[in-house]
Amino acid sequence: MEIKRKTILNDEEYLRQISQPVDLNNESYKEEIKLLEQFCLETECFALAAVQIGIPKRMVYLKNTTLDVPLEDKGYNESKVLINPIVTSRKGHTRYWEACLSCLDNMGLVSRPYEMTVEYYDENGNEHNETFEGFEATVLSHELDHLDGILHMDIAEEVLNMPKEQRKAYREEHPYEVISKTCDYDSNFTKKLRK
Repeated sequence: MEIKRKTILNDEEYLRQISQPVDLNNESYKEEIKLLEQFCLETECFALAAVQIGIPKRMVYLKNTTLDVPLEDKGYNESKVLINPIVTSRKGHTRYWEACLSCLDNMGLVSRPYEMTVEYYDENGNEHNETFEGFEATVLSHELDHLDGILHMDIAEEVLNMPKEQRKAYREEHPYEVISKTCDYDSNFTKKLRK
């Protein structure tokens, strides 16, 4: 099956839908996870929300949540799936110039929590309660927004349009920034950014 990436060019309305919960009693989600993995392995990306390839379900695939491994290294794969994730706490403040496979060449400076705790199910239906920190939390926050139809451009302080190679150079000059590890993220940023 050919996997087609959804982009704002032709599919913005589709991308802005609220993804539906996964029915863990229907094993078809396991085939959908294989499609997520296949797409991520063939693509330079940190992670992917299922809706980005036409599966509007609450699933996220994490491929690379570290800045230590370049995106070009397609052999690196954390292969972590979060199904029906629910954020239970967030704190701290980071900023990063985020890009997105669905948003073409639009890169935005986005504030994210430094730390977040998430309840989710894995591909075998096992429940987890896990805390994500630093860049891992940034990547996951970006994907969780997709599940609610939010694009990084919607909440960015500033948006620039530049091709991949320019983005790479720009990020080297403007790297991932940890502003606070402990501040109350929700009261400081959520209301301001998600009006």
